Amino acid sequence: MEAIFQFILHISKTVVSVVEAGGYSGIIFLMALESTMVPLPSELVMPFAGFLAAENKLNIWLVIFFSSAGSIGGSLTSYYIGKIGGIPLVQRLGKYLLLDEGDLETAERWFSRYGEITILVCRFIPVVRHLISIPAGVATMDMKKFCLYTLIGATTWNAILAYGGYFLRENWEILHHYMRPVSIGVFLLLCIAFAVFGLNEGEPQTLEAMKKMRKIFKIQKFVPQIYKDRPDRIPKFFAGQTL
Repeated sequence: MEAIFQFILHISKTVVSVVEAGGYSGIIFLMALESTMVPLPSELVMPFAGFLAAENKLNIWLVIFFSSAGSIGGSLTSYYIGKIGGIPLVQRLGKYLLLDEGDLETAERWFSRYGEITILVCRFIPVVRHLISIPAGVATMDMKKFCLYTLIGATTWNAILAYGGYFLRENWEILHHYMRPVSIGVFLLLCIAFAVFGLNEGEPQTLEAMKKMRKIFKIQKFVPQIYKDRPDRIPKFFAGQTL
């Protein structure tokens, strides 16, 4: 446990050093890494950049702009790795980057099952966000749509983190510990929105992570409620559950 703590502390110090020394270029570099197969959490990068903006060392709008540029650059790198080399190349590279094949399989499964919209949704999900571009590349997803979804998702997420650090100032590190439940909350709200508007009719209406939350939401009672005005569109399945 101590070793894990020291590892996280080392990463945190490295992130701080890179952003302090490199400014906007450091932000682009780190966020590009975060959007490839490198397991670097944006929850460390963006809040600190927001804190520096609050100290008038950076501009908050430029922080968001350059971080999003880095996210798109890193995502495109992963996209082309998937498109050109496929999963075998990803697996060969992944063993040098601490890539968990289980996480990669999860990203593949989500993209295969729920389609292109996962590129946007998964920007809010820890771990999966830096892998979801790979199956998009393997599937040769339309480049314009890929960039649009990545831009919307990445900019929204980066702005949330940056403004969190901006307002928390010296306490910016708190976000690293508390943003995971927030990201899950955003994720679940998006899932509910997809269900309400009937996306992917005839298929399960939410992502697999919803299965783990079914006891909290009491899904078998919850789904008919959100469809009460549209009974003809109640799905037969919801979060892996037969209704």
